[in-house]
Amino acid sequence: MPFSSMMKDKIQVLKSDGTKSSEMNASVQSKGIYLMRSDVLVEPGDLIQRIMSNGGKETFQVIDPGFHEGTGGAIPAHYQMKVKKLGLPDAEKAIQSITYNISGPNARVNNNSTDNSNNIANINNDLSKSIEALKAEINRLELSAQEKSEAIEVVGAIEDQCKNEKPSKVVVNALINSLPTAASIASIGSLILSLL
Repeated sequence: MPFSSMMKDKIQVLKSDGTKSSEMNASVQSKGIYLMRSDVLVEPGDLIQRIMSNGGKETFQVIDPGFHEGTGGAIPAHYQMKVKKLGLPDAEKAIQSITYNISGPNARVNNNSTDNSNNIANINNDLSKSIEALKAEINRLELSAQEKSEAIEVVGAIEDQCKNEKPSKVVVNALINSLPTAASIASIGSLILSLL
């Protein structure tokens, strides 16, 4: 009898970064889970969620993945996991511990809550004024419509770079040097570089 015929349970692997595998066939026992696949990485601390035909779910925490290489075709590579069954409160807590990595001005996450906070973003006001002055100077210069459009696009790239936590002076300098040649643009560009 092939091993696959014994794999009657449906499971999913929940990783600590929040990713979830597709449903797979496995054999869930009281202290172990057997998964006849090697294309899924299971690590200690991962959660295994058993999806039952009655709509219920059981959650297990992986203690030891127990990966075994195949033996010459007779037995394929597989997992013999040692697991701990989690009760409902532990399972809900484990599944809902999600890490959010966010950055930037006014960045936040509201998860099942109301946000009543006041946020202040400290963006360098002089830098912002200098970028606006650069746009105004480009619009003032006698350039063709295409040259103006391209120059404004470059200023947009400069502005995006300046919004970064650590803007690159080399990139900003290269962008400024690609603008039309004019003394006023060069002086505003120097000011922007000095403010970074």
